[in-house]
Amino acid sequence: MADAKSKKPGAKLDFASVGGLAVALGGILGGLVLDKGKITDVTQVNAALVVLGGTIGAVMVTTPLSVLLRAFKKFGAVFLDRAQPVSGTIDDIITYAAQARKQGIVSLEQQAAAVQDPFLRKALNLAVDGIEMSEIRAIMELEIDLMEQAGDAEAKVFEAAGGYAPTIGIIGAVLGLMQVMKNLANIDEVGRGIASAFVATVYGVGSANLFFLPAGAKLKARLKDAIRLRELMLEGVLSIVEGLNPKLIRTKLDAYLMDGGSKAKAAEKKGSGAGAPVAAEG
Repeated sequence: MADAKSKKPGAKLDFASVGGLAVALGGILGGLVLDKGKITDVTQVNAALVVLGGTIGAVMVTTPLSVLLRAFKKFGAVFLDRAQPVSGTIDDIITYAAQARKQGIVSLEQQAAAVQDPFLRKALNLAVDGIEMSEIRAIMELEIDLMEQAGDAEAKVFEAAGGYAPTIGIIGAVLGLMQVMKNLANIDEVGRGIASAFVATVYGVGSANLFFLPAGAKLKARLKDAIRLRELMLEGVLSIVEGLNPKLIRTKLDAYLMDGGSKAKAAEKKGSGAGAPVAAEG
């Protein structure tokens, strides 16, 4: 029997995030150009400095440093998908279940040590150590709850930035208008100055609605998927401890298959007999 190691998945580029940002920027800048404007009209370092600096500063004031650092580390998760395939995790659990059914759950000690996912490794080690099912569930559900709280706090950092950025943009516009008022004698400079002043507002509203708020929503979606995967792992390990038939365990865990590709794979396995109805075993 092949060893299931629950390898950590490689990061895959999230084309939805990258493509969505590209489409949004392309549409806005394209509309500007079609309206006989120039891209240089909205490229101002001073406005970007005011908006980004003010937004980051406001977020730093409202967020504990530990949460802020974790949120910065999650920046890449907006554009990179490191999710472990659900179907692969189910395959690993079924492998463990088959071995435990034949050789006893203690035989999984070596396999548990090789599991790279820390949640699944911990759950398997608790099972191998003979901990009661109720205790395993309580311990691992507490870990899921803590992970959910931490992930939600990280996503709220981006949501907070999305709330502050438009207001900071208005501050930048007011600062620009203050400079315009100093040159009222030169009407040409006044017109250019007013146009430049509102670039900060564009940066504030644009950064909030094109990145900060969508990034917070994407991190929450990733968190939801991660929680679902850990619930699957916990359910699988508890089923192993309970001594259920591996085919019955697969039938139970297949409910966690959400995407079309995974459903197709599940259907293929059922067609080959992997998910065929199982008679009760004593």
